[in-house]
Amino acid sequence: MASKKGLGVISSWLALILGAVAALGVPTSASCHSRQDLQQPDIAAPQDRRFDGTIRLEVDARDVVRRVFYVRETIPVQVPGKTTLLYPEWEASSHAPTISAASLTGLVAFAGSQRLEWQRDELEMHAFHVDVPEGVDDITVEFQYVVRAGEAFLRPDLVAVQWQRLLLYPAGWYARNIPIQAGVRLPSGLHTVSSLHAEETSDESVRFAATTLDALLDAPVIAARYIHSHDLGLPGQPAFRLSLLSDSEEAPDLQNRDVTDMRRMMRETHAVFGRAPYRRFQAMVILSDAFPPGGVEHADSAEIYLPADYFRDRSSQLNNLDLIVHEHVHAWNGRFRVPTGQWTPTPNTPIRNGMLWSYEGQTEFWGRVLAARSGLRSHQETLDKLALDAANVQAMNGRAWKTLRDTTNDPVYLSSRAAVWPEWQRRKDYYTEGVLLWLELDMMLREGSDDQYGLDDLAAAFYSADIGPGPHTYTFGDLCAALHRLLPIDWSKHLNERLDTHLPLVLGGLDRAGWELVYDDKPTSTFLQYEAEMGGYDVRHSLGMVVDTRGRVQSVMWDGPAYRAGIGPGAVLEAINGEAFSGEALLSAIEKSADNPIFFRMSIDAYRSDLEIDYDGGPRYPHLRRIGGRPDRLTQLLKSRSP
Repeated sequence: MASKKGLGVISSWLALILGAVAALGVPTSASCHSRQDLQQPDIAAPQDRRFDGTIRLEVDARDVVRRVFYVRETIPVQVPGKTTLLYPEWEASSHAPTISAASLTGLVAFAGSQRLEWQRDELEMHAFHVDVPEGVDDITVEFQYVVRAGEAFLRPDLVAVQWQRLLLYPAGWYARNIPIQAGVRLPSGLHTVSSLHAEETSDESVRFAATTLDALLDAPVIAARYIHSHDLGLPGQPAFRLSLLSDSEEAPDLQNRDVTDMRRMMRETHAVFGRAPYRRFQAMVILSDAFPPGGVEHADSAEIYLPADYFRDRSSQLNNLDLIVHEHVHAWNGRFRVPTGQWTPTPNTPIRNGMLWSYEGQTEFWGRVLAARSGLRSHQETLDKLALDAANVQAMNGRAWKTLRDTTNDPVYLSSRAAVWPEWQRRKDYYTEGVLLWLELDMMLREGSDDQYGLDDLAAAFYSADIGPGPHTYTFGDLCAALHRLLPIDWSKHLNERLDTHLPLVLGGLDRAGWELVYDDKPTSTFLQYEAEMGGYDVRHSLGMVVDTRGRVQSVMWDGPAYRAGIGPGAVLEAINGEAFSGEALLSAIEKSADNPIFFRMSIDAYRSDLEIDYDGGPRYPHLRRIGGRPDRLTQLLKSRSP
């Protein structure tokens, strides 16, 4: 240890050195700093206040070879000085932060000819801080959106303009308070469809009427070379246009049967929900194999992605038949009436998804019901589809650790990520399990009211457009109160039990409806079509796994026969009982399992093994069967309501 005298000498010398350094103008550690060391400005919280001026947005979508969108935007300055521009992150329809700033490139900002430097926020990667000089009326920003591999937004014959990927906006205002006018330049020969009003149109460009930022974000533009449109609106209801957009002139148009079924769908939907909450609706059906099947809901439009030959052979598309119905129902449930946590003032405000079992689950329920009532599926196909729903939900043994309520968090951390063990991890099960949950609620209403009331009555009252322009938010308590008005029981207790249970209480609705889920050795045609659409063999209810046509294991039931034998997702089944893998060999082995063991040769990475599955139960396929002596309330639910 140094003496006190020694420490004093050292301190004196240190003071002399630091003084000399300061005299020479050399910065010390105390005074040396970079721009990074400076405190970044706070990001202004959104406020419900006036925004002066109109943002001008120009998107150039013609670079289909390099697949790049070019964006130029003029933003009125509200107050000079520190300004934060936000790039959208959360998408209302995906319920998740699914927009990535990684695709935004080449960002520059100008005040007239003067370039302004920007700095990305260290915590919020979608926020950019800009120092705006005094006396500047507006600033201009330019950037590119580069289309990633697997995205099909920008193609020579079909362009999807999703505004949330193609703009910046100033922090500090509700999106509904920011006026914006957008325009887009497109490849020659493409025609646009959108719920936006086109103010000016030329061969390669469209300028839309000014609107608000929240309305623009909810109104995509689809441009295609080949379009067939059909007006399907009903007398006394707002207009409804169904447009088929395709990147191929060979894509089919609606046949007479399709038009009849779509009009019946409209009648059945309005018979349940009443007057539409929109002024006009644009259903944009994109027929292309470049996109995975799915849909995106909006307040007065919908993006619906279906295979190119969907309307050529609907019998091969049984599992997508209620997709158009589902997205249309969202105009009422999800856009007009919105769970409180799912309405946000800006696309950078986190969404709370605790009621997705109502937002998506109830909408999926109505998709099944209205597809049946309108004839999109036959009665038997609907029964078979519900059997498949019930069997798949029952197979989700991850309920032992993860409740239905917790699955509503899935979009935030599982979107764009595959579930390796889907039955154990569970992934967005509020859709299919929601069908069974709402089926039970419907049957409880019918049973408790001597068949006077059902969910039709809830929908007519709760989603009525007569309460004035939306969106209108609602809480869990509001929903329980609406159910209580139809049947005075403790709905909160019942729903919380279902949302939080670790037990497979998913078949109560079928039981109350007079039906039960059973398994036998013959698949329904709906089950076979489901397998054909997924491209493999679903033997979860026997061997406990799903296998594609090449023998690759897609999923494995946790603690099922395949799991206990040592098989996991990603394994390749090379041989079955000494025979090279094939679907026929797999199904034959299951059929003979009561008398013969099943041996597999399996490989995963460089590891190979021979193993035996302990299973002797034969084939097991789900069906619905009537329960004797019970009223058939399910058939009553599926009956047409329209004239």
